[in-house]
Amino acid sequence: MVVTRMGKITERRARVKRNSGVESKMKKARRHVRLKRVYEKPSKEDGVRILVERLWPRGLTKEKARIDLWPKEIAPSDGLRKWFGHDPAKWDDFRKRYEAELKKKKEAIERLRRKVGEGDVTFVYAARDEAHNSAVALKRFLGF
Repeated sequence: MVVTRMGKITERRARVKRNSGVESKMKKARRHVRLKRVYEKPSKEDGVRILVERLWPRGLTKEKARIDLWPKEIAPSDGLRKWFGHDPAKWDDFRKRYEAELKKKKEAIERLRRKVGEGDVTFVYAARDEAHNSAVALKRFLGF
């Protein structure tokens, strides 16, 4: 029981202490989805590295990339990728079109959600623009 400045009695602190064990379990259950350029050095914090591009990144060996999963079917279609051309002026339209494509790929998205539920993952992308790329759009679509 706590008396506030206004003289009201509350059990807030007691509730928080009682629930702290539950809260810590919930924090452990939350999974992180990180974004990282494929050309950056892999790290242990990356968790499962998922390449979210349709094409393999130029000049990079599979050993250096250390990709764990490459679900090409979740990448933007060739037509959409070419139309976008990483032009920031087209970002909003790209994101809407890409989300429309993703909504049609329910099984692939569900497999990806399950993988994220298993532990931390990093969506790996090749684009130079860190704010306007398919990994950013995919993470937003999945709600992470």
